[in-house]
Amino acid sequence: MSASFKDHFSGQAATYAAYRPTYPPRLFAWLGGLVSRRGLAWDVGTGSGQAAVGLADHFDHVLATDASAAQLGHAARHPRVEYRIAAADASGLAAGSVDLVTVAQALHWFDIEGFFAETRRVLAPGGVLAVWCYGDPKLDDPVLDETLRRYNRGTIEEYWPPERDLVLDEYRAIRFPFDELTSPRFALEATWSLAELAGYLRSWSATARYAKAHGSDPVVGVESEMRESWGPVEARHVIRWPVTLRVGRP
Repeated sequence: MSASFKDHFSGQAATYAAYRPTYPPRLFAWLGGLVSRRGLAWDVGTGSGQAAVGLADHFDHVLATDASAAQLGHAARHPRVEYRIAAADASGLAAGSVDLVTVAQALHWFDIEGFFAETRRVLAPGGVLAVWCYGDPKLDDPVLDETLRRYNRGTIEEYWPPERDLVLDEYRAIRFPFDELTSPRFALEATWSLAELAGYLRSWSATARYAKAHGSDPVVGVESEMRESWGPVEARHVIRWPVTLRVGRP
Protein backbone atom coordinates (compact mmCIF):
# COMPACT_ATOMS: atom_id res chain seq x y z
CA MET A 1 0.00 0.00 0.00
CA SER A 2 1.15 3.52 -0.81
CA ALA A 3 3.05 5.20 2.01
CA SER A 4 1.16 8.41 1.16
CA PHE A 5 -2.23 6.94 2.14
CA LYS A 6 -3.91 9.11 4.77
CA ASP A 7 -6.65 7.11 6.44
CA HIS A 8 -9.27 9.46 7.88
CA PHE A 9 -12.35 7.24 7.45
CA SER A 10 -11.72 3.59 8.33
CA GLY A 11 -12.66 4.19 11.97
CA GLN A 12 -16.13 5.39 11.00
CA ALA A 13 -16.55 3.31 7.84
CA ALA A 14 -20.02 2.01 8.77
CA THR A 15 -21.26 5.53 9.55
CA TYR A 16 -19.76 6.83 6.32
CA ALA A 17 -21.53 4.16 4.28
CA ALA A 18 -24.86 4.77 6.00
CA TYR A 19 -25.01 8.56 5.90
CA ARG A 20 -23.04 9.94 2.96
CA PRO A 21 -25.26 11.64 0.34
CA THR A 22 -25.72 10.03 -3.07
CA TYR A 23 -24.94 11.62 -6.42
CA PRO A 24 -27.62 12.63 -8.95
CA PRO A 25 -28.22 10.01 -11.68
CA ARG A 26 -27.91 12.65 -14.41
CA LEU A 27 -24.26 13.15 -13.44
CA PHE A 28 -23.46 9.57 -14.42
CA ALA A 29 -25.59 9.77 -17.56
CA TRP A 30 -23.62 12.87 -18.63
CA LEU A 31 -20.28 11.21 -17.90
CA GLY A 32 -21.28 8.10 -19.84
CA GLY A 33 -22.10 10.28 -22.82
CA LEU A 34 -18.55 11.65 -22.98
CA VAL A 35 -16.98 8.37 -24.09
CA SER A 36 -17.53 6.28 -27.20
CA ARG A 37 -16.89 2.97 -25.37
CA ARG A 38 -18.43 1.99 -22.06
CA GLY A 39 -16.51 -1.17 -21.29
CA LEU A 40 -14.60 -0.30 -18.13
CA ALA A 41 -14.80 2.56 -15.65
CA TRP A 42 -12.32 2.92 -12.79
CA ASP A 43 -13.68 4.69 -9.69
CA VAL A 44 -10.74 5.71 -7.51
CA GLY A 45 -10.98 6.32 -3.77
CA THR A 46 -14.44 4.80 -3.97
CA GLY A 47 -15.05 4.74 -0.21
CA SER A 48 -18.33 2.91 0.22
CA GLY A 49 -19.10 2.92 -3.49
CA GLN A 50 -21.58 5.76 -3.94
CA ALA A 51 -20.14 6.74 -7.32
CA ALA A 52 -19.27 3.20 -8.42
CA VAL A 53 -22.87 2.03 -8.20
CA GLY A 54 -24.03 5.07 -10.17
CA LEU A 55 -21.48 4.33 -12.91
CA ALA A 56 -22.64 0.72 -13.13
CA ASP A 57 -25.85 1.86 -14.84
CA HIS A 58 -23.76 3.07 -17.80
CA PHE A 59 -20.69 0.79 -17.99
CA ASP A 60 -20.27 -2.94 -18.50
CA HIS A 61 -17.81 -3.20 -15.62
CA VAL A 62 -16.71 -0.82 -12.86
CA LEU A 63 -13.50 -1.37 -10.93
CA ALA A 64 -13.82 0.52 -7.64
CA THR A 65 -10.62 0.86 -5.64
CA ASP A 66 -9.76 2.28 -2.25
CA ALA A 67 -6.78 2.04 0.05
CA SER A 68 -9.08 1.36 3.04
CA ALA A 69 -10.21 -2.25 3.53
CA ALA A 70 -12.69 -1.06 6.16
CA GLN A 71 -14.36 1.29 3.72
CA LEU A 72 -14.64 -1.40 1.06
CA GLY A 73 -16.06 -3.79 3.62
CA HIS A 74 -19.13 -1.54 3.88
CA ALA A 75 -19.42 -0.72 0.18
CA ALA A 76 -22.70 -1.13 -1.69
CA ARG A 77 -22.77 -4.31 -3.76
CA HIS A 78 -23.66 -4.40 -7.45
CA PRO A 79 -23.16 -7.21 -10.01
CA ARG A 80 -21.15 -4.96 -12.35
CA VAL A 81 -18.95 -3.44 -9.62
CA GLU A 82 -15.70 -5.09 -8.51
CA TYR A 83 -14.08 -3.73 -5.35
CA ARG A 84 -10.33 -3.93 -4.88
CA ILE A 85 -7.83 -2.56 -2.36
CA ALA A 86 -5.38 -0.39 -4.28
CA ALA A 87 -3.65 2.96 -4.05
CA ALA A 88 -4.66 5.70 -6.46
CA ASP A 89 -1.24 5.66 -8.12
CA ALA A 90 -1.04 1.86 -8.47
CA SER A 91 -4.28 0.45 -9.87
CA GLY A 92 -2.96 -2.83 -11.24
CA LEU A 93 -4.91 -2.19 -14.46
CA ALA A 94 -3.49 -2.78 -17.92
CA ALA A 95 -2.29 0.20 -19.91
CA GLY A 96 -4.93 1.68 -22.21
CA SER A 97 -7.75 -0.41 -20.74
CA VAL A 98 -10.05 2.15 -19.09
CA ASP A 99 -12.73 4.27 -20.78
CA LEU A 100 -13.57 6.54 -17.85
CA VAL A 101 -11.70 7.33 -14.62
CA THR A 102 -13.66 9.01 -11.82
CA VAL A 103 -12.79 10.39 -8.41
CA ALA A 104 -15.67 11.47 -6.18
CA GLN A 105 -14.74 13.69 -3.21
CA ALA A 106 -11.34 12.00 -2.79
CA LEU A 107 -8.70 13.58 -5.05
CA HIS A 108 -7.44 15.78 -2.21
CA TRP A 109 -6.35 12.67 -0.29
CA PHE A 110 -4.17 11.31 -3.12
CA ASP A 111 -0.60 11.65 -4.26
CA ILE A 112 -2.11 13.78 -7.02
CA GLU A 113 0.80 13.79 -9.44
CA GLY A 114 1.20 10.02 -9.07
CA PHE A 115 -2.50 9.51 -9.67
CA PHE A 116 -2.50 11.70 -12.78
CA ALA A 117 0.40 9.68 -14.17
CA GLU A 118 -1.47 6.43 -13.49
CA THR A 119 -4.58 7.87 -15.15
CA ARG A 120 -2.64 8.70 -18.31
CA ARG A 121 -1.24 5.16 -18.33
CA VAL A 122 -4.56 3.32 -18.00
CA LEU A 123 -6.88 5.49 -20.11
CA ALA A 124 -7.79 4.11 -23.52
CA PRO A 125 -7.77 6.38 -26.58
CA GLY A 126 -10.75 8.72 -26.25
CA GLY A 127 -10.91 8.08 -22.51
CA VAL A 128 -11.90 10.72 -19.96
CA LEU A 129 -10.94 11.65 -16.39
CA ALA A 130 -13.61 13.23 -14.17
CA VAL A 131 -12.91 14.41 -10.64
CA TRP A 132 -15.36 16.22 -8.42
CA CYS A 133 -15.89 17.54 -4.94
CA TYR A 134 -18.77 19.04 -3.03
CA GLY A 135 -18.67 21.93 -0.60
CA ASP A 136 -20.29 22.74 2.72
CA PRO A 137 -23.90 21.57 3.14
CA LYS A 138 -26.71 24.14 3.18
CA LEU A 139 -29.96 23.57 5.06
CA ASP A 140 -33.30 24.91 3.85
CA ASP A 141 -34.00 26.76 7.13
CA PRO A 142 -31.78 29.78 7.97
CA VAL A 143 -31.77 29.13 11.73
CA LEU A 144 -30.79 25.50 11.30
CA ASP A 145 -28.27 26.41 8.61
CA GLU A 146 -26.54 28.88 10.93
CA THR A 147 -26.25 26.22 13.64
CA LEU A 148 -24.71 23.86 11.09
CA ARG A 149 -22.32 26.57 9.88
CA ARG A 150 -21.13 27.30 13.44
CA TYR A 151 -20.45 23.63 14.02
CA ASN A 152 -18.57 23.19 10.75
CA ARG A 153 -16.62 26.46 10.73
CA GLY A 154 -16.38 26.89 14.51
CA THR A 155 -16.57 23.86 16.80
CA ILE A 156 -14.59 21.48 14.61
CA GLU A 157 -12.74 23.91 12.32
CA GLU A 158 -9.28 23.24 13.75
CA TYR A 159 -9.79 19.47 13.42
CA TRP A 160 -10.20 19.45 9.64
CA PRO A 161 -7.18 18.00 7.82
CA PRO A 162 -5.38 20.62 5.69
CA GLU A 163 -6.44 18.83 2.48
CA ARG A 164 -9.97 20.18 3.05
CA ASP A 165 -8.72 23.56 1.82
CA LEU A 166 -8.49 22.08 -1.67
CA VAL A 167 -12.20 21.24 -1.49
CA LEU A 168 -13.17 24.69 -0.19
CA ASP A 169 -11.20 26.13 -3.12
CA GLU A 170 -13.21 23.85 -5.46
CA TYR A 171 -10.01 22.14 -6.67
CA ARG A 172 -8.95 25.33 -8.50
CA ALA A 173 -5.50 25.21 -6.91
CA ILE A 174 -4.82 21.76 -8.37
CA ARG A 175 -2.87 21.77 -11.62
CA PHE A 176 -5.03 19.72 -14.00
CA PRO A 177 -2.79 18.50 -16.85
CA PHE A 178 -5.59 17.39 -19.16
CA ASP A 179 -7.53 19.05 -21.98
CA GLU A 180 -10.35 20.35 -19.85
CA LEU A 181 -14.01 20.14 -20.85
CA THR A 182 -16.87 22.39 -19.77
CA SER A 183 -19.37 20.62 -17.55
CA PRO A 184 -22.97 21.34 -16.53
CA ARG A 185 -23.80 22.35 -12.97
CA PHE A 186 -24.72 19.57 -10.58
CA ALA A 187 -25.72 19.47 -6.93
CA LEU A 188 -26.35 16.80 -4.34
CA GLU A 189 -29.65 17.00 -2.52
CA ALA A 190 -31.05 14.98 0.37
CA THR A 191 -34.21 15.22 2.48
CA TRP A 192 -33.20 14.09 5.93
CA SER A 193 -34.44 13.75 9.47
CA LEU A 194 -32.39 15.29 12.26
CA ALA A 195 -31.03 11.83 13.11
CA GLU A 196 -29.84 11.36 9.53
CA LEU A 197 -28.13 14.75 9.50
CA ALA A 198 -26.44 13.88 12.80
CA GLY A 199 -25.22 10.61 11.31
CA TYR A 200 -23.75 12.49 8.37
CA LEU A 201 -21.92 14.89 10.69
CA ARG A 202 -20.48 11.92 12.57
CA SER A 203 -19.02 10.62 9.30
CA TRP A 204 -16.79 13.71 8.98
CA SER A 205 -13.10 13.24 9.62
CA ALA A 206 -13.01 16.44 11.69
CA THR A 207 -15.80 15.15 13.96
CA ALA A 208 -13.85 11.93 14.57
CA ARG A 209 -10.67 13.88 15.36
CA TYR A 210 -12.53 16.19 17.76
CA ALA A 211 -14.13 13.22 19.54
CA LYS A 212 -10.75 11.54 19.90
CA ALA A 213 -9.13 14.70 21.27
CA HIS A 214 -11.93 15.52 23.75
CA GLY A 215 -13.38 12.12 24.57
CA SER A 216 -16.89 13.31 23.70
CA ASP A 217 -19.24 13.44 20.73
CA PRO A 218 -19.57 17.05 19.50
CA VAL A 219 -22.66 16.25 17.43
CA VAL A 220 -24.77 15.80 20.57
CA GLY A 221 -24.72 19.55 21.10
CA VAL A 222 -25.74 20.24 17.49
CA GLU A 223 -28.69 17.86 17.77
CA SER A 224 -29.80 19.50 21.02
CA GLU A 225 -29.57 23.01 19.58
CA MET A 226 -31.41 22.11 16.38
CA ARG A 227 -34.19 20.06 17.95
CA GLU A 228 -36.51 22.95 18.81
CA SER A 229 -36.27 24.59 15.38
CA TRP A 230 -36.31 21.32 13.45
CA GLY A 231 -39.98 20.57 14.09
CA PRO A 232 -41.64 17.25 14.99
CA VAL A 233 -39.42 14.20 15.30
CA GLU A 234 -40.64 12.96 11.91
CA ALA A 235 -39.90 16.30 10.20
CA ARG A 236 -37.40 16.31 7.34
CA HIS A 237 -35.38 19.14 5.83
CA VAL A 238 -33.65 19.57 2.50
CA ILE A 239 -29.85 19.70 2.48
CA ARG A 240 -27.91 20.69 -0.66
CA TRP A 241 -24.24 20.52 -1.60
CA PRO A 242 -22.79 22.31 -4.64
CA VAL A 243 -20.69 20.01 -6.85
CA THR A 244 -17.54 21.15 -8.64
CA LEU A 245 -16.37 19.03 -11.60
CA ARG A 246 -13.07 19.02 -13.44
CA VAL A 247 -13.19 16.83 -16.52
CA GLY A 248 -10.61 16.29 -19.24
CA ARG A 249 -8.91 14.11 -21.81
CA PRO A 250 -5.16 13.32 -21.98
